[in-house]
Amino acid sequence: MNQELIMAQGLTKLYGAKPALSQMDLSVGYGRIVGLLGPNGSGKTTFIKLLCGLLSPTAGTLQIQGHEPGIKTKSLISYLPDRMYFADWMKVADLTDFFADFYADFDRTKAREMISALGIQSNERIKTMSKGTKEKVQLALIMSRKAQLYLLDEPIGGVDPAARDFILNTILTNYNEDGTVLLSTHLISDIERILDEVIFLQNGKVVRHDTVDNIREQEGKSVDQLFREIFTYSN
Repeated sequence: MNQELIMAQGLTKLYGAKPALSQMDLSVGYGRIVGLLGPNGSGKTTFIKLLCGLLSPTAGTLQIQGHEPGIKTKSLISYLPDRMYFADWMKVADLTDFFADFYADFDRTKAREMISALGIQSNERIKTMSKGTKEKVQLALIMSRKAQLYLLDEPIGGVDPAARDFILNTILTNYNEDGTVLLSTHLISDIERILDEVIFLQNGKVVRHDTVDNIREQEGKSVDQLFREIFTYSN
């Protein structure tokens, strides 16, 4: 097994002449919950889409377990996009069948248990659910895979505080502990308690990558406080 799960060197992504990511150098190991933190437009979603193979770099290199994003790495990644991608007509049972058909590492029993804990029946359709419930069902499916890398793009955006607590606890108690969770958000105070390390992104560049413990010891403040300082001073 490669020592690092994710390796980026000089990673750059341009949209026209505008850089979404610029000369990113980054390495992320195994068994971590990592916050990908930055204001809107900082490059978080672009980086996640590059890891998924949904975008191609303009320059530089990106590897997952020593492989460039592609067919080989898709089986390693469990991806939660920033918007629902299931059809409204689908039932919960359809979704679990869909994941079981597509992913060899999908644990149908775990998914059913998590969804049942929400009080949702297998014959319920997506279109009958609230936004928060849809988010929870989608997360339960994503976290029921034994993936090496969980990519969660704004998993708590737009849901109420009670739903956020459920989502964060689901992440914390259900991910493959040999793998890593990369969680994108700008709601730092809500997620800080579950993080091992953080990556601060600004204008497509890494301005700090450190463990949460180091930040608290060296700076004498929370990740949320440091984030607010960095991005207030830079604006």
